[in-house]
Amino acid sequence: MHDPHHSHGHHHDHGHDHGHPEHHDHRSAAAAFAEESHYFDHIYLAEGHDQNEKRTLWVVWLTAATMVIEIVFGWLSGSMALLADGFHMATHAGALAVAAAAYRFARRHARNPRYTFGTGKVGDLAGFASALLLALTAIFIAVESGIRLFQPVQVAFGEATLVAVVGLVINIASAFLLGHGHSHDDGHGHIHADNNLRAAYIHVLTDALTSVLAIGALLAGRYLDWWWMDPAVGLLGAAVIARWSWGLMKDTASILLDTAEPVLTAAVRREVETQGAVIRDLHVWRIGPHAHAAIISLAPGADGPAVRARISALPRMEHVTVECG
Repeated sequence: MHDPHHSHGHHHDHGHDHGHPEHHDHRSAAAAFAEESHYFDHIYLAEGHDQNEKRTLWVVWLTAATMVIEIVFGWLSGSMALLADGFHMATHAGALAVAAAAYRFARRHARNPRYTFGTGKVGDLAGFASALLLALTAIFIAVESGIRLFQPVQVAFGEATLVAVVGLVINIASAFLLGHGHSHDDGHGHIHADNNLRAAYIHVLTDALTSVLAIGALLAGRYLDWWWMDPAVGLLGAAVIARWSWGLMKDTASILLDTAEPVLTAAVRREVETQGAVIRDLHVWRIGPHAHAAIISLAPGADGPAVRARISALPRMEHVTVECG
């Protein structure tokens, strides 16, 4: 049973009070449809969503082409470092394709009423999947490099180095394409990341890293006869990839599990207390790359609309529900 002050609003001019008039059934069908459409218009996609999708598609094609070249030449030359780079790029091509598909899905279903809070988290789901692929890649490279460390094979260092340099150039170009939109500061000390683009960016950076390491290992093997550098560098690359994977996995998992952000939650509490209201229950979570939501239950006597207005004014607070009573 709700107090007459029960209110529900959205920062993007969707604010409306949920009173329940006795003559509710006398509304026209057109008015009812308009209200339903208005209610489900919850679009919380990242800023520059369409541009990020196009960038990701370009990188998918670049990565796929480089992947084929490196795997073929790595196999023919016998270079574990080059094969590791190629197979690493194979998983990244798949992960980047998932990222591109996630952008398309989120855009096409942004107004679908089945998704109560929109499709803003689709990118985080894709980012989590990419993190898992990165972890599997790290395991594969570590195992294969360990085997090569104890069972060395002949490597065609010159040819493999040339192809690794080409791969590095492609990776740098891809990083440049993706590096302009994966995060930004909102001006209040909070970094808001598009984790889908961030995942794609990390994939490209790890590709660049393994290319650099492969080049160093191949040159050492060719001119210093340090054959062990090739598998040793594979192990080092696997460790770095695993660390990046873990960081991305933690960040995306926290969003998918609706983990509260302490700083924002504290700000909400301060705004409520400023109005002299007492909080009975509070939920604050992220619903998109740059959007948050809050559901606040207040003790009787609180000024619901005033509290909602204060909370909606907080940076990136896009959906606010206040219940009194």
